[in-house]
Amino acid sequence: MLIPVILSGGVGARLWPVSREAYPKPFIRLADGQSLLQKTLQRASALAGVDTVITVTNHEYVFATRDEYRSVAGAPAPVFLLEPCARNTAPAIALAALYATTRWGPDAVMLILPADHVVDPLPAFQAAVADAQKLACAGRIVVFGIQPTAAETAYGYIECGAAAGARAFEVRRFVEKPQPQIAAEFAASGRHLWNSGMFCFTARTMLDNLREHAPELFAAAERCWAATQERAGEAVRIDEKSFAALPAISIDYAVMEKAAGIAVVRAGFAWSDVGSWSAVSELTPPDANGNRTVGATIMVDSSDCYVQSADRVVAGVGLHDLLIVDTPDALLIADRNQAQKVRTVTEQLKLAGHPAHKIHRTVTRPWGTYTVLEQGPGFKIKRIVVNPGAALSLQMHRRRSEHWVVIAGTAQVVNGEQESSVRANESTFIPAGNRHRLVNPGREPLVIIEVQTGDYVEEDDIVRFDDEYGRS
Repeated sequence: MLIPVILSGGVGARLWPVSREAYPKPFIRLADGQSLLQKTLQRASALAGVDTVITVTNHEYVFATRDEYRSVAGAPAPVFLLEPCARNTAPAIALAALYATTRWGPDAVMLILPADHVVDPLPAFQAAVADAQKLACAGRIVVFGIQPTAAETAYGYIECGAAAGARAFEVRRFVEKPQPQIAAEFAASGRHLWNSGMFCFTARTMLDNLREHAPELFAAAERCWAATQERAGEAVRIDEKSFAALPAISIDYAVMEKAAGIAVVRAGFAWSDVGSWSAVSELTPPDANGNRTVGATIMVDSSDCYVQSADRVVAGVGLHDLLIVDTPDALLIADRNQAQKVRTVTEQLKLAGHPAHKIHRTVTRPWGTYTVLEQGPGFKIKRIVVNPGAALSLQMHRRRSEHWVVIAGTAQVVNGEQESSVRANESTFIPAGNRHRLVNPGREPLVIIEVQTGDYVEEDDIVRFDDEYGRS
């Protein structure tokens, strides 16, 4: 049995302003309209013998992840292991291995797939997985290695030893992010491959290696799994207190660099971890001047630029080697050779307490979305879209009142002790302190304009009494 395990949740700070804490890198949509997460699920679904896919993600992302998965035709049954906080890849893989052992037994073969990679073509990926699966069944940990195309210093490298199969080799050593001169030597040697971060092994093999090489993590993971309640069902909420006690460490440091007998399969597919805007730009064909553009753009006397626009026209005149990424609430302009430093922007925004490091102007919620149209002292105006059949929590605000105007659909409104239907071109008023709820009973999206007024209109002025999504 092959069990793909998708690791989803890396913020992707180098892809700001599109990737943010509340809308991380796996949800980014590429030029073809698909998200990185959807592409990963499609890849996993196309493998032989797969009827279940495990996704390890933060509990805050599960509703958005479900929405992404619903649009992937023919996808196998999903299981979500929901982390209460980020603890890196080793704890995530340890909990996934314990889950797989509990459900399918220790010989289940696990395929670890980061949710933010681009792989092509699919048949070459399938062939590499088949090779890795055979080695995994023989008790090996297998890593997928990528033939270097440049002296990349942002990737780890694998030095290959003796042959271990048609496209497989013994791993002699791992080298993490070498200096430029060393990276150039590795890229030219023919003996070194990039470490893709994709792995294959049985649950037994991984747990045995964790027990040997990371005993504290292994013991803490076992305690966490024992403390996790209700392990059955589609979504498994990992115990918060014991998971937070796990050491935050990558699987590379915890196991890969210590274990013996690791094999590497030389992948025959093109691969990108989409780690920067320079990497994103390579996914869009260039024009005659080397410009790569997505959205409404006009380029005059410009060359070798990447421009992405969400909904405004972006014009460039006399520009060279620039990255320009425009979103409704933030604009990035960077030297193309400085793409790795974009993460510094998010660090500075976080230090300044600016919300642009975390959320977009349009924010996804389990029930739909809201978009902040305008905000000032004592007021905020939102456009709220509620999905068919969805409902906001029964809630109350202490310091603000809300005026709702229905634009499309029909709203079922609970306002204090009263319940009413509000149709298009009608409105209702929610005084501060009133318990209230907004429900869409229809089959089409419900769209309302909400005007908040009060001395405090931030999102944390909320008390939830009942919630369909477990947030009360």
